[in-house]
Amino acid sequence: MRRFLHFLRCLLLSLALCPLAALALEPVNINTADAAALQQINGIGPAKANAIIEYRKTNGPFAKVDDLIKVPGIGEKSLVHLKPQVTVGAATAAPAPAAKGKAK
Repeated sequence: MRRFLHFLRCLLLSLALCPLAALALEPVNINTADAAALQQINGIGPAKANAIIEYRKTNGPFAKVDDLIKVPGIGEKSLVHLKPQVTVGAATAAPAPAAKGKAK
C-alpha cells in the first residue's frame, strides 16, 4: 500500500508539472510575439509586454535575449528568469532584389 501511495504521488506531481514542461519546450520569440503571446511568458504582464513591443518599434528587433535588459521595467533578476522562456529566433535574410530585364 505504501508503495502504491508513493507511486500515486509521483504520478500526480508529474502530471501537475506537464504544462510547465510544455512551456519550456517552446520559447516565445520576442521579436515577433504580440502582446498576448508575450503575456504567456511567466513574469510578463501587460505593462512589460507593451514595453517590449514599444522598445522593438523604436529600436528594431532584439539581436540577443540579453538585450531585454534595455527594456524599461526589466532588470537583471527578471532577465535571469525570462531567458529560458524566450528567444530572438533565427536571423532572416533580406529578400533578394527582383531581377531586371525581361524573362525569355
